[in-house]
This record gives sequence, structure tokens and C-alpha cells, in this order.
Amino acid sequence: MPGLLVPLLALMDGSRDLATLKTGFELRTGTPVTTASLERLVSALDQAFLLDNKRFAQANARALNEFRSASFRKPILAGSSYPTDADEARSYISRWFNDAQHNALAEATGLQGVVSPHIDFPRGGPTYADVWQCAAGAVREADLFVILGTDHAAGNAEITLTRQAYATPWGAIPTDQGVVDRLAAEAGDEVFDLELHHRGEHSIETAAVWLHYLREGEPFSMIPILCGSFAPFMDGTSPGSNSRIEAMVNVLRSVASQRRTLFVAAADLAHVGPAFGDHFPLDVVAKSALAEKDKEMLQVMSTGTAEGFWNHIRDEGDRRRICGLPPIYLMLAIMTQAAGHLTGYAQCPADQDGGSVVSICGMVYESD
Repeated sequence: MPGLLVPLLALMDGSRDLATLKTGFELRTGTPVTTASLERLVSALDQAFLLDNKRFAQANARALNEFRSASFRKPILAGSSYPTDADEARSYISRWFNDAQHNALAEATGLQGVVSPHIDFPRGGPTYADVWQCAAGAVREADLFVILGTDHAAGNAEITLTRQAYATPWGAIPTDQGVVDRLAAEAGDEVFDLELHHRGEHSIETAAVWLHYLREGEPFSMIPILCGSFAPFMDGTSPGSNSRIEAMVNVLRSVASQRRTLFVAAADLAHVGPAFGDHFPLDVVAKSALAEKDKEMLQVMSTGTAEGFWNHIRDEGDRRRICGLPPIYLMLAIMTQAAGHLTGYAQCPADQDGGSVVSICGMVYESD
């Protein structure tokens, strides 16, 4: 998109024809533009399916139907974050898993929840391994897994469901359609409006791979839930006041009371540095300061209180861009009387110079 024409996008809300767009753009910018240029731009946007019109609606419907009618949702990280071959993937994950640091929580049973990263495995491998080693016992005894993953493309959508299965190198993990139907009945069919986001979003996949690895072929089912931005709640309202979120929390609490359920928040933490819009790269001192701020947040997370976690992030205006905010909040809201135990923390480079970082953690929650 030519930088000069970017202001034009704000005028393209469906209420103006080309002539009105031309006039509005010239009045706002003082820059003349030809009708032919506008026609080429509109045509290019249309070809890229970036206009909310009939052509886009038809293409979106075709893509959604293709996604739903497939046998499973294809992995998008296989071949880059981990091997596609089943044996190679098992060997790859095993190297991380076997190198994990054992602690007093290793293979603890009776866990309610897990916070696991969703960054790529080469950068986050040790942190993944530490938390999943601690959760291995709970993973093997659970009947149902609810994976709450960040939806990086969702905008202001709260939750997005799918009935599609998720594939890993070891086969397809079925989605429990009965629970999905209960959620949709209570929260409304709008939970499927952005279902196609499941096709290209990686967060749930990262947790599904570790779950499938630990189950070693034993069947299980899961509920994949993508969680959109909580930006609309930054005005002071609580996400828990949203009727759709409230309905989801109530249904999943009910399900967990009847089945051995493990909740997973596939969530990274801070995104800081020029790669994310900050003016200056982080030096050693800044990274240490970030670790201290993250430490404060992790302490709040460990209390297992959703509103306490939300208030902590809201009060600082989410300056560190905690992309795992929605899934972590929702998991904490669903669980009851849970105490969190940190299993690992790391800062992962997000650019070639290391001046931008993504912080990640692992945390497991026991009944308090």
C-alpha cells in the first residue's frame, strides 16, 4: 500500500463512491489524486479480498466450507517448529522433555490448569519441556482438554469455536462436539463467526502437539477455543461482565465438575522492543527491568484470581503487550481455588539484534 494513500482507507467505509472518495481524500490531505489511481487501488484491494463485498463473502464461504469439510485441521508449524514425521517429531520433543529440570511438582496429578507458551519450539523449547514435564501426570489421567489460545488476528472477538479436529504428526485429536454444541447454545452462534481463524492460528497447535506426545497414542478429546483481544475492556469494565464470556465460563465449569478436565492457556507474555513498535531496543538493564515487571505479574497469576490478574494488566495499560492476557484470564476465571506454581521463565529474541524480546513462562495450577 503506497504510504501516501493510506489515509484513504479511513474513508472507505462503504458510504462513498469513487468521486466522493477522491474529494474527501484531497480535502483531508491536500494531495490531488486521479480517478484512475483510485480505480486501480480499489481493484487491487478487491483482488486481494480486502473489501467487504459480495466477492469476499463468497470466497470466505468457500474457504470456511473447505475447512469444515476436511478430515482435520492441518498443522501449520510442522516442518518449521517441529518435524512432520511422527518418529522424528517424537525424537525431537523427547530431547527437550528429557533435558527438562525436574522439580518437586514433576508428574503431579490432580492439576486443574497449565500455562504453556505458544512461541515456536526452537526458541521456547526448554520452557515448554519444564511445564509439560510437571503436567505429564495430569495429562495422562485427564479425559478432556480445554485449550485456550491467543487469536492474534481476532480484533475484538472474545471467543471463537470450531468443531474441527486438530492434527499433529501422530494423528488427529477429535474435538468434543457435544461440549462445543453446549457452548454455542449458551454463548450464541456468533462464536463461529471467525472460525476460519483456526486454520491459520498457531497457538492451540503448540499445546496440542505436547498433549499428543504425552498421551502416547491413548485417545482423548479436546475443546479448542481461540481468544480475541481484550482491548475493548481497557476502559475499566471487566471481561467477566461480557455475557458470552460469562456463558462460556459457566458451561466449562459445569463440564469440569463432571469430567476429568485439564485447562491449558497457550499464552506468551510481554512483547517489547522495536519489533513491536517501541522506539528503543532493550539493553541488559531494560531486560532486567522487564523481568522484574513480569515477576510481579507472575506472582499475581499464581494466586489463581482472574480479576486480580486482569486488574494488574489494566492498571498498567497493558504497556508490555501481554498477548496471553485473554486465555490466561479465561482459564483463571473457569478454575476454582487454584494455586499456581511457576515452572520456568525466559525472554526470547524477537529480532536479529536481540533488542526486541517475547517473554514466556510455564505455570501449573493445583487445587488450593
